[in-house]
Amino acid sequence: MEQSKVSDQIVRFALDTKTSELPETALQVFKLSLVDWISVAVAGTHEPVAGITRALVEREGGTEEAYALGLKQRVPARAAALLNGASSHALDYDDTHFASLGHPSVAVLPAVLAAADVTGARPDEIKAAALIGMEIAVRTGVWLGRDHYRAGFHITGTAGTFGATMAVARLMQLSPPQAHYALGIATSRASGVKAQFGSMGKPMHAGFAASNAVESAMLAELGFTAGAYALESSQGFAATHHGEFNQTAFDNTGHQYLFESVSHKFHACCHGTHAAAEALLAIREQVRPAADSVKSIDITVHPQYLDICNIQSPSTGLQAKFSYHMVAALVMNHHDTARMDTFADTICDNEQLRKISNVVYVHTDPKLSETSAQVKLSLSTGDTFNKTHDLLQPMDYAERRSRILSKCGSILGIGAAKDVWQNVAEGSTLPTRWMSEYINTAITVQNAVAP
Repeated sequence: MEQSKVSDQIVRFALDTKTSELPETALQVFKLSLVDWISVAVAGTHEPVAGITRALVEREGGTEEAYALGLKQRVPARAAALLNGASSHALDYDDTHFASLGHPSVAVLPAVLAAADVTGARPDEIKAAALIGMEIAVRTGVWLGRDHYRAGFHITGTAGTFGATMAVARLMQLSPPQAHYALGIATSRASGVKAQFGSMGKPMHAGFAASNAVESAMLAELGFTAGAYALESSQGFAATHHGEFNQTAFDNTGHQYLFESVSHKFHACCHGTHAAAEALLAIREQVRPAADSVKSIDITVHPQYLDICNIQSPSTGLQAKFSYHMVAALVMNHHDTARMDTFADTICDNEQLRKISNVVYVHTDPKLSETSAQVKLSLSTGDTFNKTHDLLQPMDYAERRSRILSKCGSILGIGAAKDVWQNVAEGSTLPTRWMSEYINTAITVQNAVAP
């Protein structure tokens, strides 16, 4: 594809795709991500980054337009998108797309839901806009390429902004020129650097992406103009942000949905650690070694993860989520890494965990895929065990649905998980309204039983 045609194709796909044309397979996967997103977003409201962002939103106040997690009153749409985005990525337990190395749901869904509260869009329109926005986010991430990511840019905050902006443009029924301007505005707003990983800055990238999308689309609707091809032009976003201009990224757009291969997290830590965790789990279940018999653990991964998941001595639970060393120690000490409360600050001072984390050695192999890891467990007996795991190993829809509903149930409760699936994923209840009612009910119950 010619570079000058990228924005044109993105805008056409966003505005012209009919809801009836969306493949059922992609919609079914989207529903899984929707349920997954709701559970982690609600749980994320308790995290410090959500509380601070909520305090900012409350202090600013403004027009009551959209639902925001943890607030009874509505707030301006871009403020709701900011808070809901930050809350849903606070636990780093949301979906990942390895083709682009971004988290599509946490960038796109908060923007779409905030815009839907303003426009009064129907649930089917919301789901269509969100799926299309996620597809654009994934493909734009592929178009920007690995050079963009390895230079230090966080795809969720960059490509996620563009997907979210186009999703909002669709819901707001912008004209093609307006959508081009919205995309152009977004190029000056999209941001996020990987130096923030392990801090509150990382989840805020999702909030920025969602909020920037709402702001960009609303400005365009009001008549604001911008560089219509600022995404791909000389001195535009890709050119100045180490973009590769991957020429095949938008092939078969509208006919093939890359989003269908999104990966969902079943461990409450960075997705880059999951292949190693799964490999260690397999060895542990096969061998059942005592934790004190571990002599060393060698983990081999793709080189790109050294700057992401290799915090050797984490001092907080949040940092532990980005540490092969601590994740391996947790697995070998039979801690449940699927539970969010496993990654508490106290684990960093646990002597038993520290003992194992200190004998974890991380190696790299550029020939390994980005979704796989090789693990070698050496015991004090002299025995060694090897296992390779690839996160892209096929998982059928029924198994994935079962694991996501189980995850949702562990976070929200079994009854709430069933309610989300029946009334939100398959029904006509708006996600933000359900979450608002659920949180307020939970708060009321907690207050009623408090001493």
